[in-house]
Amino acid sequence: MSGSPKYSTVRVTPAYRQREERRRREQQAARRRREAQRARERAELAARRAQETAARRERAQAAAERRRHELAARRAVEQQAHASRLGREEAGAEARRLDEVRDLLVRVRTSGTGVPAGELDELERQVRTLRDRIGHEERLGGAIEELRGRIVLLDRRQDDSGRAADPGAVLAGFERRLAGIGPDAAEHDAEGRQRCLELLGRLRASAGPEGRTRFEALLGTMEHALARHAATAEGRVEAERQREQQVREARRQAEERAAAEAAAEEAAEEAERERLTAALGEAADRLDVVRRSARDAAEDARELADPDLAARIEEALRAVTGPLAAGEAAEALAAVTALEELLPEAEARLDELQLAHTRRMDLGQALQDAMLGEGFAFLGGEDQGERLVLRFERPSGASYETTVATDSGGTPVLVYHVDGEPDVAVEPAPEGAVCDTTEDLLERVHEAVGGQDGFVPDELTWQGKPPSRQARQLPGTEEWTWSR
Repeated sequence: MSGSPKYSTVRVTPAYRQREERRRREQQAARRRREAQRARERAELAARRAQETAARRERAQAAAERRRHELAARRAVEQQAHASRLGREEAGAEARRLDEVRDLLVRVRTSGTGVPAGELDELERQVRTLRDRIGHEERLGGAIEELRGRIVLLDRRQDDSGRAADPGAVLAGFERRLAGIGPDAAEHDAEGRQRCLELLGRLRASAGPEGRTRFEALLGTMEHALARHAATAEGRVEAERQREQQVREARRQAEERAAAEAAAEEAAEEAERERLTAALGEAADRLDVVRRSARDAAEDARELADPDLAARIEEALRAVTGPLAAGEAAEALAAVTALEELLPEAEARLDELQLAHTRRMDLGQALQDAMLGEGFAFLGGEDQGERLVLRFERPSGASYETTVATDSGGTPVLVYHVDGEPDVAVEPAPEGAVCDTTEDLLERVHEAVGGQDGFVPDELTWQGKPPSRQARQLPGTEEWTWSR
């Protein structure tokens, strides 16, 4: 035996393989339980997010409905105020015109004419009835002017009965009525006002005794012109009011449309913010479910000597946390999905690594027991991930460093480095290194290992074994081994 490392592959017994298969099934069941637990947590978080989203949506809808009601109420108040203002203005104008009619009636009653009292009382009742109707959203201009005309005709009838009317008083009455139509009447019915002024001028010119006949002939024409002017001006004022109302209504509708468009745009923006917030919340929740497991898996991967797997897991974690911090919802969701898919694969890989680690540790413990049985002292060991290094010493001072490893095919391998044995030469002799003492010692150790119903070491080989023994090349190396 030379100073080169001594090798021995190790066969795993059927009983041990059965135990490993049982352990593998237990690991699979544990993985399924963990994944089911994560799925439940994700479902619970999703349900909670859905409830929160529904609650936020209900609050937003309630707020929007409240704003719509407030807007409608404010609009109704404004419209009512405007209608009330117009009503008050119209009622005031009708009241003034009715006052003129009543004054005219009082003048007829006190003039001492022969008009029957019952007829005058009826006209008085009609004046009171019209006054009671003022302010009830009813146009009374036509009725007032009709009543005025009846009183004027009644006054003219008493003139025809022999009581001469004072032309000056008649002219003053016409002028008051023209003025009472309103200062804006000239704008609304310039032609009618001009006609009334022209007739007033002709009446003034005929007010003398010599023009009495012409004066009386013009009275009916003047009455008709005043009534027509008043009706035309009132109609046009009403038409202008309606146009103004239409303009205000069109402006209000335009403002409402603009407000609705702004509200729709704001709602769309809010919906997008809500969608983004919900997506980011979903990604964060799903990350919380797997974060601890992923970190533990990365740590385990390093401990079990798979740095590439650890790096993949950590990179998958960073792929989620980066977009989350940047508010990139789509990227965060895609990354957390990838992490969720990677985690079961990584856990399965870690379970296999753990089985291999357990196998090395069990083999190492069996070897340690066998070495101690041969009088070796155990100096300590070191777990180096894919290999377990154990150090022993014989009473003679010779040291044995044994590495428990696994070859590329998954077969356990024992590698010995021996120092201080007299039959171990630094360089092999030309005819080969035999050193049966050390070989026999290790074979006894292997027999003791094989007696523990777990592992069966194969033939011990080393570089430089005599060619009289059967030679074969070590798997995956350039070295050769020999058997006796």
